[in-house]
This record gives sequence, C-alpha cells and structure tokens, in this order.
Amino acid sequence: MFLLLAALYLAQGLPYGFFTQALPVLMREQGYSLTAISAVSLLFIPWATKFLWAPWVDHRGTRRGWLLPLQIAGVVLALGLTALPLDGHFTALFIALFLFNCVAATQDIATDGLAVRLLTAPQRGLGNGIQVGGYRIGMILGGGLLLWLYAVAGWAVMLTGMAALLALTVIPVFFMHEPAPVAARAPEVVTPAFKQLMLGWWSRLRRPGMAGFIGLIAAYKFGDTMASAHIGPMMVDLGLSNTDIALVKGTVGSVMALAGAALGGLLVWSLQRRTALYLCGMLQALSIAPYLLASLGVAPLAMLWTGSVVESLCGAMATVALFTLMMDASDPEHGGTDYTLLACIIVLVMGTAVFAGGLIGDHLGYAVLLVVGMAASAAGCLALVAALDRGSPLERVNQAWRSPTSPQR
Repeated sequence: MFLLLAALYLAQGLPYGFFTQALPVLMREQGYSLTAISAVSLLFIPWATKFLWAPWVDHRGTRRGWLLPLQIAGVVLALGLTALPLDGHFTALFIALFLFNCVAATQDIATDGLAVRLLTAPQRGLGNGIQVGGYRIGMILGGGLLLWLYAVAGWAVMLTGMAALLALTVIPVFFMHEPAPVAARAPEVVTPAFKQLMLGWWSRLRRPGMAGFIGLIAAYKFGDTMASAHIGPMMVDLGLSNTDIALVKGTVGSVMALAGAALGGLLVWSLQRRTALYLCGMLQALSIAPYLLASLGVAPLAMLWTGSVVESLCGAMATVALFTLMMDASDPEHGGTDYTLLACIIVLVMGTAVFAGGLIGDHLGYAVLLVVGMAASAAGCLALVAALDRGSPLERVNQAWRSPTSPQR
C-alpha cells in the first residue's frame, strides 16, 4: 500500500520539480522578469480547478482503471517534449506543460481518493509523510537531477530521463488491489447521475464549516510559498551557476525536504494534530530567516545553504501536518472529491502567493519579499490554531484536533 502511494506521488513530483524549480532558472537566464516567471504558475490551473471533475473520477470506474492510463500518458507526454526545441520562446513548451498538468491533476484525484480510502486514522500521519516524501523524491529528481542532465547533456536527454523515471512508477499500478467499497454507501451514491457528478463538488463545498476551514489552511501555506518560490531566481541574481543551484536548491534542499516529510509524519503520528501543526508552522516561518540574511549580503553563500536545509526541512514538516488535517476533514465516501477540493484551494493559494511574491520582489526587492513572507507564514499558523481551538463545524476535524494519533496511545 505505502509503496504504491509513494510511486504515485513521486510521479507527480517529478515533472512538478522540473517545471517549478528548473524552468524558472532557465527562464531567468533568458532575461525574463520575476513577474513573467511567476505568470507561468497560471499553466498550473488544472491543479486549481480539478475539483470540477473530481466527483466523476471519484464515482466512475475503478482506481486502477483511472491510474494506469494516466500514468502511461505522463510517459508519452514526457517523450513528446523531447521534440520541442528550447529556443527561448517557450510557447510550445508552455502548451505541453498545460497538457501535462491536466493529466497529472486527474491522476492526483484518483490517488488522493485511494489514500483516503486505504489509510486509517492512525496511519494518516505516516501516509501523508509518504505522500510528501514521495513527492519530494520526485522533486529531487525533477529539480536537481534533470537540471543537471540539462546542463551536461542537453534538452532531449533530460526529457528522456524524465520519461524513463515516470515509466518506473507505472509498475506498482499493474499490481495494485482495489480498496473495498464503503459499506454504508447507498446504491444511488455508488452510481450518481451526471448532474450529481458535475455539481458534487458544490454540495461538498457547502458543508457547514468548510469555507472557514478552507480559509485557514490557505493562510497556513501562503507566506512560506510567497517567499520560497523565488529563491531560485534570487540565486541566479546572486551569481550562482546552474550546477550550484541544482546542488543547493534542487538536490540538497529536496533531500532535506524528504527528511522533513519523514520527521513530519513521525510527529503527526505521535503528537496531537494541534501540537504538530503549531510546532511545524512556526518552524516553517522562522526557517525563511537565512534567506533573508543572504538577500541582505550577510554571508550569502553560507546563508543560502543554511536556508535550503532548514526551510526545506521545516516546510515539508508543515506540509505533512497540514495534509493530514485535510485528510481528517475528508469523508471516505467522497474522499477524492473532498481532498481534491481542499488541495485545489492550496494550489490556487500557492499560485496567488507566487505571483504576489513576484510583484513584491520586482518592485521592493528580495529582502522585503522575505520579511513579508515570514510574517504571513507565522500569522497563518497562529490563525489556524486559534480558530480550531474554538472548534470547527467539521466533526471529523474536531475528533482529530486534540486526540493522539498513535495507535499505542
């Protein structure tokens, strides 16, 4: 079960790592502004709108029936990208990127629904640690290894490598077993009508307390994303080479994020949700400080290394804690729809944060951007903890908020 989930999330992290870490570096080398680089986040709109078709994926067909062709489609798209020349215009690449995101976003719906169904409450912390860890391994390969391959062997070899790695993630899907259906489902819920499927996300969104919960989880990640998304271009402006950036940010940073995913999973498994979210959220905010010092000229290279280590570690810990809370709020009968709806909000917020950070960075500089990011990250963490301390209309969240998650306690 855990191996399957790790492979599926790795398949998502691999192209995402390239398109969010390597591509901004390549665009900066071509002279694009931070605002223009940030605008590429609009191509990730399928991740923000996948809730529209999530009920269809959630209630039609089997998980394997969705996952297998989608995984294969990712391999085919990666091979197709090898035919696109990297000539500085990027138009064809942007179109291909959009199609890649459509496939990956749909795969994510099926994967999240599978995870919600398979994982019990005590397993969610570890499961989300594997989710973030598998995703981060993909980002290590996509943002570090692939950028290195581009530097030494060129565009076609890099994309061929991506296709080969994606092909490996298809193997566990061939051997997966379908989860048992939820026993309490009524026949009409198993095969809902077309209109119910198209509007299923709306009924889930209208649940009492859902809107407020969405606002809280959005605030939790906004500040960190605003700051961390522009570290790659800042490294370019500080004079680091592609090889240095691949090592510092792509490889070392992602390895530390992988360690953070494991540590975050352990913390969420052994501590109250409240304690884990508060601790990880405040560490996430403080971890931006080394980048701020680098932007101010205080031992830039040392601070970039330090920032890459601590921000990647703490950011992954906070993400695991947040994703586990999101899974707590998801009903197993509508797991793909509920979790996808919440994940879409996170993607939408992250895209907005990236764009806002680009505007601040272009007009006020990196130092102001990083100060604002730190403040927003800390405020978002405190707001979430304070609000859930008062209670939530989402009963599944209340049940998990102050309850230990370890099966031994």
